[in-house]
Amino acid sequence: MMKAPYAPHIFGEEVERRLSGRRGWLTAGVASSIAWPSLDVCVVYAGDEYFLRGTERDGKPSPPCITIVCKNGNQDEAIGKIYRFTSVLSWFAGGYVDVSGYISGSHPSLYGSRNVYSSLGIAGTKSFNCNHMPIIEHENVRKALAFWREGKRLDEVHDSYSFLSFYKVIESQFANGKTKGDWIAANIDKLTDRAAKRVAELRAKGVDVSSHLFESGRCAVAHASLERDIVDPDIPADRRRLSADLIIMEELARIYIRDELKVPDSRSLSRTRDRLEPWATLLPTEVLQALKEGGTPENVSGLAGHIVSIGLWPDGPIYGLERMSMHVDAIENGVVKVVLINEKKTILLVFFLDYRSGRLHTNLEDGGLLYGNNKPDENDVRAYATFFYKVFSNGIAELTIEGREPVDCEVVIPVNMMMTMSAEQAIEDAVERFRIENSVLQA
Repeated sequence: MMKAPYAPHIFGEEVERRLSGRRGWLTAGVASSIAWPSLDVCVVYAGDEYFLRGTERDGKPSPPCITIVCKNGNQDEAIGKIYRFTSVLSWFAGGYVDVSGYISGSHPSLYGSRNVYSSLGIAGTKSFNCNHMPIIEHENVRKALAFWREGKRLDEVHDSYSFLSFYKVIESQFANGKTKGDWIAANIDKLTDRAAKRVAELRAKGVDVSSHLFESGRCAVAHASLERDIVDPDIPADRRRLSADLIIMEELARIYIRDELKVPDSRSLSRTRDRLEPWATLLPTEVLQALKEGGTPENVSGLAGHIVSIGLWPDGPIYGLERMSMHVDAIENGVVKVVLINEKKTILLVFFLDYRSGRLHTNLEDGGLLYGNNKPDENDVRAYATFFYKVFSNGIAELTIEGREPVDCEVVIPVNMMMTMSAEQAIEDAVERFRIENSVLQA
């Protein structure tokens, strides 16, 4: 299975600190159809830091760019990394991110000589997320994604070359033309919607679709000679034919990347990723397998006693919840209920580890403040309220055991409940109510 590790996203002042902390940078201007961050964000991916420069700066529009360290003035190495990053980001995010030009220098300057603004909107200040984007380790996969990015960029700009790029996604994977043709022919019936409709139209005319895509599409675009058919830019019928066939070629390229190369996009990864994988080695293999099969093993003691830090993506640990001890409360049908308690034993949080689906769920209803030998103070109230209201507002809670990747919780979708104020206001309101109640008790 393709690696898709945790990719830290850094926002705010820390981004500026990192950008100003060294000399030697390369910045590429990008054209993008995915929602671009409004403010700068640093994405740590495959061992490098990619700084996505926001569309807003000092309250004014700013060109979207990607900045990366340029070591020893090696522009080719730096821009090559950005090309590869934009290829996988394009596939993962379901659009395109394409380099329009670049500059290098001692400072991380912006590249703004051309209009390269995002065409599909702007992400919020901390909503940009390409976490768990797959790591591309093989050259053939890299090439396929590069042609995919190129095809998506040219779609609705130049249909002929968009068609050719999507064809190259598949063609680049075969040394033998017949084998390539056999794959296309074998997968045409997998097409759906508009692509399937176009296939039906061609077949109704007695056209062999696989041969048609090669001869009247790929070759007609790539070659121009008197002896063979070409796509003539001045003939409207040629343009219409290529535009109609483009959807077939795009969907075949998508199928190849998805099914043959097995590169996940953000949607498929969300459905299939095992969130609990970072904790897999905490349990013996046979116990882990029993849980995944929906069993109820007697002993899951490997989960107990660990110190867990609870945070919110992408901000990290919540102050006061950095050292929670984990206790196993119940096991049933592949689900383990764990309770996390802080060192003072004043905060209790409940989570369900569903090994059957590889999901971690938080249970807001059962958690809360504890009144035992120690009484909660204002910091405890703020910590618990931050967790509760941020998660209730669809924030992503993360549980981290030192030395392991964070495990993210499923987003909570409240039922029969509604926030009447922002999460920040609700947190301050909870703290204020605690202060008032405390002052009354002390009086």
